[in-house]
Amino acid sequence: MDVKLLPNERIDDLHRNGLKIIQNRKVFSFTMDSVLLSAFAGVTNNDRVVDLGTGTGVLPLLIAGRKKVKDVVGLEIQDLLVDMAQRSVLLNKLENIKIIKGDIKEAPAILGAENFDVVVSNPPYMKGQRGEINALTTKAIARHEILCNLEDVIVAGAKLVKYGGKVALVHKTERLVDICYYMRKYNVEPKRLRLVQPKKDKEANIVLIEGIKGAKPGLITLPSLIIYDETGKYTKEVEELYNK
Repeated sequence: MDVKLLPNERIDDLHRNGLKIIQNRKVFSFTMDSVLLSAFAGVTNNDRVVDLGTGTGVLPLLIAGRKKVKDVVGLEIQDLLVDMAQRSVLLNKLENIKIIKGDIKEAPAILGAENFDVVVSNPPYMKGQRGEINALTTKAIARHEILCNLEDVIVAGAKLVKYGGKVALVHKTERLVDICYYMRKYNVEPKRLRLVQPKKDKEANIVLIEGIKGAKPGLITLPSLIIYDETGKYTKEVEELYNK
């Protein structure tokens, strides 16, 4: 299908089932964190999945490329990113992905409470002051807690997911205590956790965490994921995540 590209846009190969994505480095490009979360989240076949703050729609594409999900909804507030994500869906001819414009804080009203099996999100990492939307760049909104914060994401996830459903996030390790606190506060019990280290001898800087709504306490910590080996190349596991 012919999909129109705007200035500075390009089509990148996601190396999964022939899927491709429209990117614009001057506006916003997805990071490795989305790839890691797509592999970590406990999505199974026939699940209904929602991605909060989907950006250019990379998580829905990767999840649909990994599992035979019933459908995946990507919720995004920025018009420019919504348009890019929708065109990527058309490019891949995927009928089970839907990109919707909306505010995470209003997600339950937009998408329906307890309507999903899995909620995923790669939320803004950096704390930031709120400001006028038209005075902010696309990257600033994606990276800073300007239009929503961590608690907003977890509140929305807790309301969207069914009882026994999963909420999976990728975030900075420095926010791990906050994540666990908010998950428990809103009845999503942290159940699986994996730290991500740049190298074997470096401290972890990213955390992958998944909670289950209404579950009993009991956290499983998985072996750390190492990104680069001693030669500076991707480790075998990371290579497989990208190229499997």
